[in-house]
Amino acid sequence: MTTGKTSDIKVARRLRFERGTVVVMDRGYIDYEWFVQLTLQAVYFVTRVKDNASFEVVERRPVPPGTNVRRDEIIFFHSQAVPDREHFFRIVEVWDEAKQRSFTFLTNHLGFAATTISAIYKDRWQVELFFKAIKQNLKIKTFLGTNSNAVKTQIWTALIAMLVLRYLQLMSTFAWSLSNLAALLRHQLFVYRDLFGWLNTPFEGPPQLADAAKAQLTLGIAS
Repeated sequence: MTTGKTSDIKVARRLRFERGTVVVMDRGYIDYEWFVQLTLQAVYFVTRVKDNASFEVVERRPVPPGTNVRRDEIIFFHSQAVPDREHFFRIVEVWDEAKQRSFTFLTNHLGFAATTISAIYKDRWQVELFFKAIKQNLKIKTFLGTNSNAVKTQIWTALIAMLVLRYLQLMSTFAWSLSNLAALLRHQLFVYRDLFGWLNTPFEGPPQLADAAKAQLTLGIAS
């Protein structure tokens, strides 16, 4: 746990990964010397290249025909001290037809196909969607406490709630969106009804409690 002023890369340098791990990150974590250390530890990474990155191409690899790969190159950054194999990285440029623009990725994995490198980074977006869903649906935009225990407790509570919501969404035959499920479920918390029955037919009214009146206590005034 750190303060909000602590930079992402400062925390990242303290992390330790198993050999063979593939770390996917955004451009806020770019640190070429750290990338060298990851390479020496047999840890792989995939990220985006900064627009102002200064590097030299040392090898142009063949681009597979019939794909959206524009280029696949081995490079060396000018800001580094020694141009040797441990300091060589890989640039992969891929054209995105839907967005009509190209994306350039940086990695130290020389074995994966260029399309695999692109797919790995694309999957990173699922993490962004996950945190977006937590913030929007579970009211975790602000913290109730600022110490480490309070923050962790609130986050773990939100994660458990998210897991339950996702389970209900998957079990239901109704085509729920996560946001609608979270919003409408709040209105059912004090309604006596079958949960899974409501999940599958949410627009039906609650069942009539025919025997509810019999179970109520009769209040009287003692004379």
